Amino acid sequence: MSAASRYRFLFEPLRIGPLTVRNRVVFSAHLTNYARDGLPTEQHAAYYAARAAGGAGLIITEEHSTHPTDWPYEKLIHGFHPRVIPGYRRITDAVHAHDVPILAQINHNGGQASSMYSRLPVWAPSPVPDPLFREVPKAVEPHEIREIVAGYGLVAGHCAAGGFDGVELQCSHSSIVRGFLSPATNLRTDSYGGSLENRARLLLEIVDAVRKAIGPQRALGVRICGDELIEGGTTIDEAVAVARLAEATGNVDYINTSIGVATATLYMIEASMQVPPGYAMFIPAAIRRAVSVPVIGVGRFKDPLQADRALADGQCDLVGVVRGQIADPDFTAKARAGEPARIRTCLSCNQECVGRMGLNRWLGCIENPRTGKEAVPLPAPRRRGRRVYVVGGGPGGLQTAVTAAGRGHHVTLFERSTRTGGQVNVAASVPSRAEFGDIVRNLAAEAARLGVDVRTGHEVTAAFLLDEAPDAVVLATGARPARPWWSHDHPRVADIREFIDGTHAPSGTVVVVDELGFHQATSAAELLADRGCDVEVITSGMVVGQDLGITLDIETWNVKAHAKGIRQRTDVVVLDAHDGADGRLVLELQHHPTGTARQLACDWAACAIPTQPDDALWQALGTAPFEVHRVGDCLAPRRAHAAVIEGERAGAAL
Repeated sequence: MSAASRYRFLFEPLRIGPLTVRNRVVFSAHLTNYARDGLPTEQHAAYYAARAAGGAGLIITEEHSTHPTDWPYEKLIHGFHPRVIPGYRRITDAVHAHDVPILAQINHNGGQASSMYSRLPVWAPSPVPDPLFREVPKAVEPHEIREIVAGYGLVAGHCAAGGFDGVELQCSHSSIVRGFLSPATNLRTDSYGGSLENRARLLLEIVDAVRKAIGPQRALGVRICGDELIEGGTTIDEAVAVARLAEATGNVDYINTSIGVATATLYMIEASMQVPPGYAMFIPAAIRRAVSVPVIGVGRFKDPLQADRALADGQCDLVGVVRGQIADPDFTAKARAGEPARIRTCLSCNQECVGRMGLNRWLGCIENPRTGKEAVPLPAPRRRGRRVYVVGGGPGGLQTAVTAAGRGHHVTLFERSTRTGGQVNVAASVPSRAEFGDIVRNLAAEAARLGVDVRTGHEVTAAFLLDEAPDAVVLATGARPARPWWSHDHPRVADIREFIDGTHAPSGTVVVVDELGFHQATSAAELLADRGCDVEVITSGMVVGQDLGITLDIETWNVKAHAKGIRQRTDVVVLDAHDGADGRLVLELQHHPTGTARQLACDWAACAIPTQPDDALWQALGTAPFEVHRVGDCLAPRRAHAAVIEGERAGAAL
């Protein structure tokens, strides 16, 4: 029995119009921010080629803009300009070298945009402002609608000239076509508004124009939103009807699906680990029952067995695996080879993919430091077979060990506790964050495969290292909690780690002090509320957990906080802590916008505040006769992605 035969449908070929894909895994369209000056780059070509080499059955690129009025973010591919064609050729040639078809997604974002870059009015069916961009768009007139349709045809022609095997129309979560389809944003009374047939008119005109531009030898797909999750928006019944209308043209070869609106309900489109896998599969399942063309399903697929089960259950014909292949380009190849345990499974943390792009940076991955750097080769090892000691078994130390061992060095990793993982183990022990522990499990499994000698329960000293005299030492010793300056060592003021790991078992009222603006405070608050405490989170920021916005966790946090009775107080700083007359802990606060002094009585204070680098070993090895490097928190306390990146950098530098 072949390794791939354990999957019933995943590795079955499928006909999609004029194309045949060798398996059912799709690397679906998603933003990368790899474009420069509106043009595709070598970064794009190497990125997509790596997923083709890794076995994906079909690749669909990120969106290409079809009109100069559409420029919602800086690093968008301007598909309407003929200068894109050479870049298209680089991408398609790189992917075709692995015998994988590649489609280009084309789109006009419509009213879900800003005029900041284009300096032109935003176009939409009606003057309904988007809740994120808050810009009132211009309602397009009939001659502008004709211009939109022509723009799609023009870009489709550029894609054909650039070697793409077809085109996908993004009509789903951020599109002028979605704007026309949705009764929430289409308030028109002409032939493009009112009934569903009228609201779908633009889509059908674009389908016709694009098919004429690409001819019958290329595939054409339409991506549809099954439920916008907004008041008065498109729901599944209308989505099914739209799919039927698209298929009835005879020009559409497949239907792709999505859920949510990119700027109103984005947290459901690129769902974090707070949302169960497969959450959106009701959409392709309903559409598949209504049409005969293949249907692509999406919804946080983490492993090939889960994808195969969706196929076996008849929910879809192909499965879109995006973040799973961002984390591991060889997702499909490892499954086919019978090595699914080797897949570096996506955490759905959204920190380096969605989060980086929210900060206008190019897409990366917390687990895969090579994501986005595929076009930049690692330097050759200076000398193979060096004896390398890594001190610390968190993500930084494990990534160092994996990279160094993979480049031919003899690596020993020392961890003072009884298991590897470091602070990831703490982070993964709180409600709805267990998947974060996959980063350690994945790295530890790869370290074992590469022959890294992992020694847990081993406290390393400078004397030990000097006596052992390895060729190189990499310190990944992490960070230690710090006492807040205002605590005066009060016994009921402690770091959140001590509440999570059970060092303290508080009761009564607990105030969580959020100075980090990320998962630390909100996770601790949830855990304490689940344990029966009365919890309030306070922060000097404008919102609690402010950085959860870019990882799309802020919405789910607020829903759960409300359900669990967790109170939130913003714009306050703690100035002092002392015992009150009744023996309770009193926090002296200042509302910093007004300078108003306030008191907050509680029983405990759990502090999510900046930590301090645990760098004693680094200081002690200042004159060591061998190379010494630092990575992660012992260099400067940050988030896990920094430790992984620095671990790879250190391992590659040896």
